[in-house]
Formats: sequence, structure tokens, C-alpha cells
Amino acid sequence: MSGTVLRRGRVLALLAMALALVAALVVGASPAGAEGGDGKRDGNHGVPHPPRKEATATGYGGAVTSLDPYATRAGMEILEKGGNAVDAAIATSAMLGVTRPYDGSIGGGGFFLIYDAENDEVTSIDARETAPLATPRDVFLENGKEIPFDERRVSGLSQGVPGVVAGWELALEEYGTMPLHKLLQPARVVAERGFVVDEEYVDRTTDNLEIFRDFTSSRETFLVDGKVPAVGSIFRNPDLARTYKLIGRDGADAFYEGEVAEAIVDTVQHPPVVAGAERNVRPGLMELGDLDDYEAKWRDPTMVDYRDHTVFGMGPPSSGGTTVGEALNILEGYELSELPENDVLHLLIEAEALAFADRGKYLGDPDFVDVPVEGLLSQDFADERRELIREPFAATKKPLPAGTPDGAADDGVVLASAPMSTGSTTHLTTTDRWGNIVALTFTIEQIGGSGIAVDGYGFLLNNELTDFATDPNVANSPDGGKRPRSSISPTIMFGPDGEPFVAYGTPGGATIITTVLQVAVNLVDLDMDLPDAIAAPRLGNGNSENTNFEATLPVATQEALKAYGHKLPTPAAEPIGNVNGVQFLGDDGLLAAAEPTRFHGGSAAVLEPWPH
Repeated sequence: MSGTVLRRGRVLALLAMALALVAALVVGASPAGAEGGDGKRDGNHGVPHPPRKEATATGYGGAVTSLDPYATRAGMEILEKGGNAVDAAIATSAMLGVTRPYDGSIGGGGFFLIYDAENDEVTSIDARETAPLATPRDVFLENGKEIPFDERRVSGLSQGVPGVVAGWELALEEYGTMPLHKLLQPARVVAERGFVVDEEYVDRTTDNLEIFRDFTSSRETFLVDGKVPAVGSIFRNPDLARTYKLIGRDGADAFYEGEVAEAIVDTVQHPPVVAGAERNVRPGLMELGDLDDYEAKWRDPTMVDYRDHTVFGMGPPSSGGTTVGEALNILEGYELSELPENDVLHLLIEAEALAFADRGKYLGDPDFVDVPVEGLLSQDFADERRELIREPFAATKKPLPAGTPDGAADDGVVLASAPMSTGSTTHLTTTDRWGNIVALTFTIEQIGGSGIAVDGYGFLLNNELTDFATDPNVANSPDGGKRPRSSISPTIMFGPDGEPFVAYGTPGGATIITTVLQVAVNLVDLDMDLPDAIAAPRLGNGNSENTNFEATLPVATQEALKAYGHKLPTPAAEPIGNVNGVQFLGDDGLLAAAEPTRFHGGSAAVLEPWPH
């Protein structure tokens, strides 16, 4: 299956339509997904009570973790009805598009890492956004100079062809057991009836308030009388509910053809700017043919052995799997479990910088550039790169140059470091009673994406094309039909016995890579369980002079790292990452875990909880 490309299924779309009509006749007026965590409905308004939010859960039978309790509950409903991990992942992601619409939605793209237990096989789906075919390599240059980032972001030029819906359908065709309309039903009901606004939703809306006010579609979709909805209020998105209904009825064709596709193209080509707004909003280049031609693709996952574990990640056009894998291979040369924690963190920084140097030079869309994946992930290359780490331990001067793995030519180009911005994005992890696993990370890029909603359809369009370099002559340059490099790093690890050990991921821009790497080291080398590995203070270096770190990193640790020569000027303004995942305990036991406090905490649940 790896390496093949599947078209969207026209036959399945017709089948989904027929099933939806049958279900409408058979199912009563009480739709799935209307129940909250206590199984009750709001008697006055029909609004589901917010589900209880727990950061950890242990038990059997299946698990769901995400950034939001409504989303976790949606996935659990599917598992309760006999669905598998892929079914649950689709339902969870659809709900995140309702209750966390600024992080990831059908207006963006993502990457699925899937473990098929029956065949003992890990596969991956690339549902990354693509540049419209008319995109020139110098799209983000005007008169030879870069368009300022804020103007690139809030424009039609930044909006790639969304891939989430095609990814849903591709995963469902191969592995799903339930029709799409049933998987979207929990999210559709909550979009229609409303959800209780929490602090995180308010924070995200506030971050985008000035942008939303400048677009008629965004103002009408996400603001209430031009203002941010209040904590505790009920927020509805009937336009998104209608869009989900269309997709559930007609499959992905409802999104990539017809009225939704026409509305997307109109939004890209004619951004709905409020009269009198002073923002310079450039139109985009997307055509209907770009949507109709979009393909979600099977890709080969990356794989490295670390200690006695096997680590699977996402391959190009994501840089996550190769960069995490290379850094682990570099760290393989040290017995981290026998070192003081300050030494471990020092080596973590050094390995990250080396791997990011190679990421910057070689990673791009493999359909357009030759990415030396095998060379980047070879232990020999990691051993060569490790020689640049100074002993006795002292920080190297950064940025470091890229190496030359097998399969790559050294052209002498040295690229800048990766900015350690937190970005947007969302992650979820699901597993089922049969042992299948999905780690899915998806995004619309910035918090709020481009800030421009599709009028009448309830979702924001991404600004994913800003992930391209502005330089038209590097591996990650823009081009028509090309997918920008990503940092997304869904990860599945197997233990010494060959059985699943942990599956997890995180949002966070380039900090996704450093966060996933640090959690792996916490688990394998520092012998933490998943909740502790997630809760531990984080730091990261994208081959930069300065190392990014959280304010919770102990002062003594900061001072020790500075003594090595690392520069830690000021802590990150926001937490680094927002991890969730599932640890497999043996004897079918599951430990589901999400953030306990970062970004107001995440949500974890298991199908059959252990008694307290």
C-alpha cells in the first residue's frame, strides 16, 4: 500500500449518500453526539453539557486523546458504537474543527500515522495542502523583496488547497468500518446546537480579533456583534453543520467539487474584506481545477531503532520523522540513562541543532526534490554528525552547517535556523479494542490560519503556503502543485517485544519536532511514564544561537546549561507544545494522557476505565 496514490472514491460517495438517506428514515430525532460527559442534555436549549475534562485515564478497550473534551467525547462515542481507531480519529478531528477551529479544520491539511494491527503494518497518509498550479516560485517576492510575513499570511496567496477531507476519505476507504455521515454526526450536532465557550476558545479568538473584524465572513462566523464570545456562553456554527452534512452525504466530492469548492475559490480570489478596512489583502491564485485535482497520498513512514525501541514517524513533505529520527540516532551514541539530567538536556540541544541543519537544507516535497531520507536516517551519518559535539561537554557555535548524507550532493548552501514559533495545529491519538492506532496531526498553520473564513460554510482557510521559503532556489521553494515542508511529527513507538509502546504527537510549529524528541527521551532514557514525560518542562533548539525554553525549567538547570555555553535569554512567551497520546501497558492496558495545564489542559478517555 505504501507509495500508492488513490483517487477520491466516486462510488463510495454515492454509497454514503444512500446510507445517509436510509439512516434519516431509520434513526429517530435523537442524534448521536448530543450527550455530554454526564449523558444529559440542556433542557432549555438542547445544548450538550460540556464533557468532563481529564488529563489522564487508564483502562482497556480503546482510548482517545485530544486537545478538547468535546472532541475526545466524539471519538469515544464512535468506539462505544463498535467503530475502530480510524473511525474514531475522523470523528474526533471533525469535532476539533467545531470547538477548536483556529488550530485545525477542514480548511487545512495534516498527516495520519496508522498502525494496522491485523497486518502488523504502519502506514501514513499525506493530506498536506498544495500550492495552486499557477503559483510561481517567487510568489512571496515583490520587486525582489519579501512580502512582510503578516501580509503573506492574511492573503489569498498563502492559502493552499485543503487536504483534511481527502485524508478522511482515503483513511476510511482503506481502514474504516462506519459511513462518513455517522462519523461526522457528533460534530454536526454540536455545531448546530452549540458548545460552551471556554477560556482557550476565548484566547484563540482574541488573538485573531483584529483580523476577523476586517473580513465579513470571519466576522459573521466567529464573532458575536463584532466581539469575542464570552466564557460560558453558547456558541453555534450552523454553517459548518451544513457543510458537514453535505460532506457526510456526498463524501469528499462535496468539498472538492460544487458549491463548497466554488465558495473556496471565490474566497481565495476575492477575499471578503470589510468596506473601509485598511489591510492590504492580496488575492490568491487557486482555481476550481486545483481542488478537483487534489490527492491525499500514501507515503512511506520513517523508521529508526533507538535503544531497543522502533520509532515510526512521518516522512516528507513533513520533516518530522527524519529530523526526530536523525536526532535520536545522534543521541544513540550516549548512555543518557547514566548521565545527569543537565548533561542529557545539553546533548538534546546539540542533537537538535545538527538535525535541524540537515532539515533546512534537504527537506521538501519529495514529488519535486530528491530528499535523501535513507541517508539522513542512517546510523553512519548520525555517527559522523555526532563528532561535531564538543567533549568535554560544551555548546557548539550555532547555526551549524548541514552535513552530506548518502544520496545528497554538497552544494555549499548553508540555510538559516528554524524559528521556534509555537504556531497553531492540533493533534489526536486513538486506539481500539483490536489494537489499531492512529496518531493524527492537522493544521491551518497560524492560530486562525489566514484569518479568512469561507462565507456561508463555517470554516477558516489555512495560510499553509507561508511554510514555503521565500527564496525561489532552495528545496522548500514555492511551486505550482507543490506541498510545503512541515514539522508535523505523529509518532508510534514499539517496544523490545515488538508490541506497541506509545503513540503521541503535538502541535507547535517547528517546536513539534523538539517536543516529540524530548518526550521520546523522557520515556526511553529517563524512564518516565507518559503523563510525566508530557508534564516535564521543555526546551528546544532549531539550530539557532538561542535555545527556546519554558519558564518552568528550573533556574538551576538554566544556569547549568548556560555554563556549558548555551544561550537562554528569556523563556518562551507561551508553553512549548501541547502533547497527547496513549501508552500501552501490556495485558491490553492503556494509559491515555494529555497536557495537565499547558493551554488549559487536554482531554483523555478510555473505553473501559480501571476502577479508582
